[in-house]
Amino acid sequence: MIRYIRFADSLSAWFGKTFAWLIVLMTIGTSYEVVVRYLFNSPTPWALDVSFIMYGTLFMMGGAYTLSRGQHVRGDFLYRTWQPRTQAKVDLVLYFVFFFPGILALIFAGWKYASRSWGYGEVSVNSPAGIPIFQFKTVLVAAGILLFLQGIAQVFRCIVAIRTNVWIEAEEDVMETEDILMKKAHEAETGGHV
Repeated sequence: MIRYIRFADSLSAWFGKTFAWLIVLMTIGTSYEVVVRYLFNSPTPWALDVSFIMYGTLFMMGGAYTLSRGQHVRGDFLYRTWQPRTQAKVDLVLYFVFFFPGILALIFAGWKYASRSWGYGEVSVNSPAGIPIFQFKTVLVAAGILLFLQGIAQVFRCIVAIRTNVWIEAEEDVMETEDILMKKAHEAETGGHV
């Protein structure tokens, strides 16, 4: 189980970090649009669609990575006071009752939409540029599969936590700025000794 958890975490991280580079492309595209629109009075017909497609792709393909790091939003005012074993039992039930049915619906519905869209070469109706969007519909399926694989890892995490009363944390690869500052402040106070 531990090996699968590490595999799924690293797969999710790879996809999440790879697709995170879309932020750079979105910034360049949006900046270009602003310059040509306001300085040269020559707006592009494609900028809005392309930014929507890139943002949607970034959002969808980052979902499994976010799940692997436990960063999805949750109302945990009660949950956080429970023992890891209790949290894991609740999570396990919720994964099977809500998560997996929802993800399977995403995969199958996404497959239907994507195959239809590829079949007739769907383009965006929101702009005169006719931006192709059939490839974007495929992101629904890819994101669903990644979430499904990561969901299995989360179930394994629950099983381990039920047995040991300790959560298996994902490898730390990104830290919030506040956490870095707090860690540096703590090290400065303690002289680097924890």
